[in-house]
Amino acid sequence: MNAVPPRPSLVAHSADFLRETLQRGEWTEHLPSERTLCTRMRISRPTLRAVLSQLEREGVISPVTNKRRLILSAAKATAGRTRSRTIALLTPVPAQLMPPFVLFWLDALRELLADADYLLEVHASPSCFTNKPAGSLKKLMQRVSPAAWVLFRSTAAMQRWFSEQKQPALIAGTGAEGIALPSVDIDYRATCRHATSLLLQKGHRRIALLLPNSTHGGDAESELGYREGLTTPGTAPLIVRHRESASDLVRCLDEALRSSAKPTAFLVARSMHALTVVSHLLRQGHRLPRDLAVVSRDDDAFLDHLVPKVTRYAADPARFARRLAKLVLELAQTGRASPKPVRLMPDLVRGETV
Repeated sequence: MNAVPPRPSLVAHSADFLRETLQRGEWTEHLPSERTLCTRMRISRPTLRAVLSQLEREGVISPVTNKRRLILSAAKATAGRTRSRTIALLTPVPAQLMPPFVLFWLDALRELLADADYLLEVHASPSCFTNKPAGSLKKLMQRVSPAAWVLFRSTAAMQRWFSEQKQPALIAGTGAEGIALPSVDIDYRATCRHATSLLLQKGHRRIALLLPNSTHGGDAESELGYREGLTTPGTAPLIVRHRESASDLVRCLDEALRSSAKPTAFLVARSMHALTVVSHLLRQGHRLPRDLAVVSRDDDAFLDHLVPKVTRYAADPARFARRLAKLVLELAQTGRASPKPVRLMPDLVRGETV
């Protein structure tokens, strides 16, 4: 019986990625620094050095001289390269600006893809997230040719471009209306419907939804769920839109509290904004939940350290990553996946603010 061949190691995957990059001509004379390569490839320095040693033996790059390595022959990279097994995640922000929940599912996704012999590559490209992204996306496609794309915080224009170009793409979020791309997201509609019903059960009739000014599909779904949850006679929607800054959120919050229809409860769409809301209300002398109630649609680890503990909804990033991995691997291997949206309901974490 023939032995089952071992799966390619992380060194082999990373060497393939580096060969592909050299073939695309992204670097022409010298390789970037080891620090730059480690950050780009998201591998440790010992792993990188094993990769570089392998490419030196193949005659693709030179040994290090004056802390630099010459690119000797990009053509030779083809000889040692196996079939490309790269998944690219496209994002408008670098990893350090992503919320913790996203970082958690991103790490879990990377491990799941590695188990299936795929390498996850992250591309932060803000120019691709405009209302007219075609030019930037075409330039990106000239440099990057993965087996499939994961689109994070994607705009409707970007989703439409990927759909029209028939690029294998999965939306990590909510798809725009009329876009037939597969997607995975939290069920924000059901979450906000449930949160509104919870506050109604506690006797609240003036419930405000705090939403940032954004085009994110999840925020639109949140508003729908909130409106659907206002089923008790005598209730009316009160949506407070604000900019992302804490100062503007505080200004909008104070205006709402001075209005004739002063809210008695707030449903906050961002965990970071829930921190601002709770701290500002406490600073103003309000007692939670005796005077006012607060529910956060999102979760974050820092909310565990806030007193009083905030009532919120928590999703499992590992579960989110598993659903993403299943669909994106299907896309990578077959070129298609079901466009039916996948929506995951988070768990209610009962705190002390309702």
